[in-house]
Amino acid sequence: MSNAPATTPTGLRVAVIGTGQRAYIAEHVAASPTPAAIVAAVDTTEIGRSRARQMFGDDLDVFDSHQALIAQGGVDAAIVTTPDWTHKEIAVDLLRAGIAVYLEKPLAITLDDADAVLQAAYESRTPLYVGHNFRHAAVVRLMHEIIERGEIGAVKSVWVRHFVGNGGDYYFKDWHADRSRVNTLLLQKASHDIDVVHFLAGAYTRRVVAMGDLAVYGEVEDREDRSGQTMADWFSYDNWPPEAQRGLNPVVDVEDVSMMLMTLEGGITASYEQCHFTPDYWRNYTVIGTHGRLENIGDTAGGTVKVWNRRRTWSTEGDAEYPIAGVEEGHADADVDTMNEFLAFVADGTPTTLSPIAARQAVAAGALAAHSLRNGSIPLDVPPLDPTLVEYFSSLTTSTATPSSTAPHSLDAATR
Repeated sequence: MSNAPATTPTGLRVAVIGTGQRAYIAEHVAASPTPAAIVAAVDTTEIGRSRARQMFGDDLDVFDSHQALIAQGGVDAAIVTTPDWTHKEIAVDLLRAGIAVYLEKPLAITLDDADAVLQAAYESRTPLYVGHNFRHAAVVRLMHEIIERGEIGAVKSVWVRHFVGNGGDYYFKDWHADRSRVNTLLLQKASHDIDVVHFLAGAYTRRVVAMGDLAVYGEVEDREDRSGQTMADWFSYDNWPPEAQRGLNPVVDVEDVSMMLMTLEGGITASYEQCHFTPDYWRNYTVIGTHGRLENIGDTAGGTVKVWNRRRTWSTEGDAEYPIAGVEEGHADADVDTMNEFLAFVADGTPTTLSPIAARQAVAAGALAAHSLRNGSIPLDVPPLDPTLVEYFSSLTTSTATPSSTAPHSLDAATR
């Protein structure tokens, strides 16, 4: 790559920007096959800067702004785990300074901001990687392998139900509940699932319509300013039922239940439902093809992906069943793979399986869905991405990162 970093004897010099709940992903840097070390951290709060030293050592260079980090110099890459509304400004500044960026999903909270980040990466030729780590999850890889083997034929429809049983704790006690900070949980939470829909279908969303509501948490009157805290400070399975939650964010104006319908290129249809007041916490995908369908029961180790490809009445047993590997809870294995891929990309230009194009398309679908549901469920078309950007970012990724340019329903084919 034209902006290859000049590494130290210990490898890539990496900074962490934002030391809240998600910053722990940077702990995987030291164990990466690509030599790299955390040498700096940024947080705008004193408690965050103290947390950085606890996580990464007292000899760390710690700054109170990303601008100060850039001015100091001495880093090759930055892992950005700041709140969503800050992503665009921080990423653009880093990219223009020639610092490679790992940017936690979502890419941005508006489509315009997402496109601005891609434009900055293109103009500066600085590596940009967006952390859609769920692409690396064992359940997603397994479903994709089944589809690639042809077991259900050509994909025609995808249904997703996301039971966010921890939603009250994860998303309604801090900035995630504030529309001005997150826009919609169809970005912060659903961007993973939208990206997986695109990945499994081999096509991007072209039209979206949605509906939703703040059905439960808007009625909870107990509010608290939790500045300086992270989710681990308040999470408990004892916070149940949903109406009994306490200490919600002072501002709660994002939807806690949302449904969206998508028309993908090639006429593929998809639906997505997200609910933050269910008792259970997992994702259920159903992918229907011309020769059968698959569905996951559980989304971590111990779960199963089942395939039905014979005519029948109902049956809980699939015609084929495949155990899901990986971790039994969370996504630590996917985090490791994601960080390893980013560091190899920065150090050696190794093509990635995660594409900024795909990240942009997830933002497009989620942001437009939010606009639809807040404006009478009007249908909205996704604006195409500049073909120059499509060509550039496609050249940096593997063939599975974005829909194939040979597929008639792919974004690449539609915009070239």
